[in-house]
Amino acid sequence: MDELTYEREYFGRGYAAVAGVDEVGRGPLAGPVVCAAVILPLAEEKRIRGIDDSKKLSKKKREALAALIRETAVACSVAEVDERTIDEINILQATRLGMKRAVEGLAVPPDFVLTDGNMTLDIACPQRSIVKGDALVCSIGAASILAKVYRDALMEEYAKLYPWYGFERNAGYGTREHINAIKEGGICKIHRRTFVKNFWDGRERT
Repeated sequence: MDELTYEREYFGRGYAAVAGVDEVGRGPLAGPVVCAAVILPLAEEKRIRGIDDSKKLSKKKREALAALIRETAVACSVAEVDERTIDEINILQATRLGMKRAVEGLAVPPDFVLTDGNMTLDIACPQRSIVKGDALVCSIGAASILAKVYRDALMEEYAKLYPWYGFERNAGYGTREHINAIKEGGICKIHRRTFVKNFWDGRERT
């Protein structure tokens, strides 16, 4: 995925700033959904090798690549949508909102956007969704890495505030440990109430 094939294709069609967009955190029971947008340089001497779907990379590799992406990218942006908004508008719309915010947060406005999955965004510029884009499109993979590293670090900080749930290990996902902690003591303020209703008895930790 080092070849920037899709980005070069659209550059050849006259688009100068092609952004890749991805999200992390649609499935967890707690914490925000985090979205990132990245415009990578096309110059050979600035190519970043090793970019892939963030889930396929070790934590150490993701963090090293995230630093390199931030240093090398033409522009990059990260946006989060919190648990209250997810509960209010549902996770699909929250993801679309986060992706829109990430695109609009780029210091260099893109003129074409590539998104992972099957996601249409409320943005002004043309766009294309690509299934499994985080494993096929370099800039989408870069966005997935930035989003994953940002969200994992955020959940590690939340683990210090709410140590009962093992957020530093599960990043808010519904592991047995996490679900048992909710059943035993209730939820905290960063839980998504619409995600835990099947096993939550209404108690909240203060």
